[in-house]
Amino acid sequence: MHDIAPQLSNFIELNWIIVTYLFFVGFVGGLVSGFIGSGGAFVLTPAMMSLGVPGLVAVASNMCHKFPKALVGAIKRAKYGQVDLKLGLIFGIFAEAGVMYGAHVQEVIKNTFGNDGSNLYVSVIFVLVLGIVGTYVLKDAYGTYRSGTTEAKEKTTKIARWVQSVNIPIPGTMIYFRSLNAKISILFIIPLAFATGLLAATIAVGGFIGVPSMIYVLGAPSIMASATELVVAFVMGFGGSLKYAIHGLVDIRLAMIILAGSLFGVQLGAIGTTYVKAYMIKVVMGLIMVIVLFSRGLMVPVYMSHLGLIQPITEGTQKILKNTSFAIMLFALFLGAFIVLKAIWQGLREERMAAKEVMSPGKI
Repeated sequence: MHDIAPQLSNFIELNWIIVTYLFFVGFVGGLVSGFIGSGGAFVLTPAMMSLGVPGLVAVASNMCHKFPKALVGAIKRAKYGQVDLKLGLIFGIFAEAGVMYGAHVQEVIKNTFGNDGSNLYVSVIFVLVLGIVGTYVLKDAYGTYRSGTTEAKEKTTKIARWVQSVNIPIPGTMIYFRSLNAKISILFIIPLAFATGLLAATIAVGGFIGVPSMIYVLGAPSIMASATELVVAFVMGFGGSLKYAIHGLVDIRLAMIILAGSLFGVQLGAIGTTYVKAYMIKVVMGLIMVIVLFSRGLMVPVYMSHLGLIQPITEGTQKILKNTSFAIMLFALFLGAFIVLKAIWQGLREERMAAKEVMSPGKI
């Protein structure tokens, strides 16, 4: 990776409009991150790329801003008893291996195909992962809503029950986790964690695999999975940032501006989780995933055209695609912020009404 940095026009010029935009993006990313635990970074990488930041630098800068934010979010949610620290640390350690391998893959692609190849790779992975995971999560949340069981306790999936029932007789591999209320083999965690780290190094968002795998494969409740993922994000972000920074791929200006916005947002998002039902976390996660999917998907033909994989696209068409992609990204940001802030506002209002009822003369 040592020869990548000099080849990149790594760092874009900043003005107050871009700084304001990045701060807002960071705020929404932090808000969503604190709420669903998947880093919120899935809006940040595309948001930076929409400004012309190379995909690899966007991923590296995103990871750099991520780990201190994740630490703040994890501490906040640990106070609510939502974090399984043991699961987070074990998951994070194996995810770090995935981060190192994913960074190597990025290096090979960048060296072989240049910035457009890297951008295409990041965008295609975004579209595939967002399409598969986002659709599944939305379908699951919709099923819960239609069945009228939104108030009911979450059920452990069939595969999670099987994972929890398997006893592998290898000394030291069976570990009890509080969030699962069960012992499971660490051998089930390793591939899930590795895949999470691999995805984190590719698009700076490992939570798309980390959170759903904890819920659907291991059997953790949604709220605890999203909180524990913050611990995983801290571990992965720390190691990944060091690796990318050594090779000059982290734009510390972008990382710090986004971090400033994120630190406000992540605490609000964490508060929001105390006022919503578990299925609502899935709704927010799925909705934003699917919307961002379309934003990145529109840019795929542009990068393919630059690489000569398809017929050249005219400048005018490229501009339309870029602007539409940017507009969809903004819509996703505003929608995510609206849903989370609305949940907080409704929760606070219900608390005030309950307090008034308790303090009313007839109740004393």
